[in-house]
Amino acid sequence: MNKEIKDERELETIKIFGMLIPKMPSLMFRLTGTLVRFKSDANKAGKVFKKELIKQGIDVETANNLTEKYKEGSHVRQYIQGF
Repeated sequence: MNKEIKDERELETIKIFGMLIPKMPSLMFRLTGTLVRFKSDANKAGKVFKKELIKQGIDVETANNLTEKYKEGSHVRQYIQGF
């Protein structure tokens, strides 16, 4: 009976992968587009953030450092490592 359950689980896993593999190219294309848009928005926000820091009287070097810290939140690796 234990072997039957194991065989059923393997078949279910194979079915799932069989359904996912044909969808992978379109999924990767959409995720890449989303990633590019996310990074672009993060860079724009970083520029605005830096500009505002300088406008408020913070020196350029400190503004650059703070902007880099601000933009670290847009690194996808940090989100993936959470999983």
